[in-house]
Amino acid sequence: MRAVDLIEKKKRGKKHTEEEIYFLVNGYLSGGIADYQMSAWLMAVCFQGLDIEETTHLTRSYVESGEILAFPDIEGLRGATCASGGASKKIIADKHSTGGVGDKVTLILIPLLAACGLVCAKLSGKGLGYTGGTVDKLDAIPGFNCMLDTEDFVAQCSKIGCAISSQSPNLTPADGKIYALRDVTATVDNKSLICASVVSKKIASGADIIALDVKYGTGAFIKTKEDALELAQLMIDIGKQLGKKISAVITSMEQPLGTHIGNALEVIESIEFLKGRTEADLKEVCFELGAVLLAQTGLNRNAAYALMEEKIANGEALEKFREMVAAQGGEPDITEDYSLLPTARGVFEVCSVQGGTVLTLDALKVAKACKILGAGRDKKEDEIDYATGVVLKKKIGDSVSKGEVLAVLHYNSDAKLNEAAALIEEAYEISTGTFGKDTGSSGKDELIYKVL
Repeated sequence: MRAVDLIEKKKRGKKHTEEEIYFLVNGYLSGGIADYQMSAWLMAVCFQGLDIEETTHLTRSYVESGEILAFPDIEGLRGATCASGGASKKIIADKHSTGGVGDKVTLILIPLLAACGLVCAKLSGKGLGYTGGTVDKLDAIPGFNCMLDTEDFVAQCSKIGCAISSQSPNLTPADGKIYALRDVTATVDNKSLICASVVSKKIASGADIIALDVKYGTGAFIKTKEDALELAQLMIDIGKQLGKKISAVITSMEQPLGTHIGNALEVIESIEFLKGRTEADLKEVCFELGAVLLAQTGLNRNAAYALMEEKIANGEALEKFREMVAAQGGEPDITEDYSLLPTARGVFEVCSVQGGTVLTLDALKVAKACKILGAGRDKKEDEIDYATGVVLKKKIGDSVSKGEVLAVLHYNSDAKLNEAAALIEEAYEISTGTFGKDTGSSGKDELIYKVL
């Protein structure tokens, strides 16, 4: 078997066997297949596609290229159990987002669900693009250790019910190596390749149930509802093929999620959420994903919502967050003293030049402004500024007066402040009309498009 023959085969749109997929993946991981050959095959896949069987083989080959986490002591943890598995069967839950602007759901949902009794084992990554990833947000917390080894990660989940850590290089190493190649060869945006990458990591992380937040819109990698729905269904189908229960929530990213965008700023908004001060859109996404996962314990949607409300109201969710931070070496007192987090040198208010109602708020432009301020990176080795970012004061559907503050920029350098402020101004489209009067619309895109 030769790589060149398999490249030619896929170029002509023919179907690969399981043996051929494994040959390509294992050969590239071992160094037997060169970068240029794998690049050619990936590009052929982007043009010709993979069917569900090929995608399943690719996903399984990624999983089997490394270790698979196990939680042998989790039975002893007090908390939620699988309704069909008896009192001794503990549920290991995980969630994944395809990425968006202001997406701090993991920081909220993991401790919240742990307070509800689920065991939440979350492996996350750094952001590569306009804003930071989950690990970058947690790195903003003084002392927080996102580099847990496998033993410590499993032990912490067993002890307190949750942990968030960087992905171990021993998990799906084939995907890691191939993704790095996809990132620099314009072969990221193929649904089968995305699916194999996401689902393989979720399976290798040892989760019993997985919830996917598949985002679409200006601030997401996927631009349309239809593409998001297709990708979500593919990931659910591949999970089923590999014996994993995967659910998905399709959510809009036409405007940023919540009000705070930037690493330390998103930690603050997450803490505020766990204290009960919640933004409506952020709460809708968090609770919908939470309800999907809690459904596996036998709770219906209303009961799941009520349980999450209770855990926030009685302080258990916030305490679980503090417990997780402390367990991973961080400073838990950030929940009471935000000055312990990185703080920007200055703030700059962007004000509206006219009165009216916010018609659109371009999430991508807001994200670009954050990156200009230092909150994002181009390359994984780039340094980011944890203190910088944007706090939105107005969102879609809000009324605004001339001269009123639209957003506040947190900055450490004057160099590109004006450029960032200009982007925020461009991000807002303000209408002098009234929503619903002529169009029958509230101006707000439907946030939760579909639950699968």
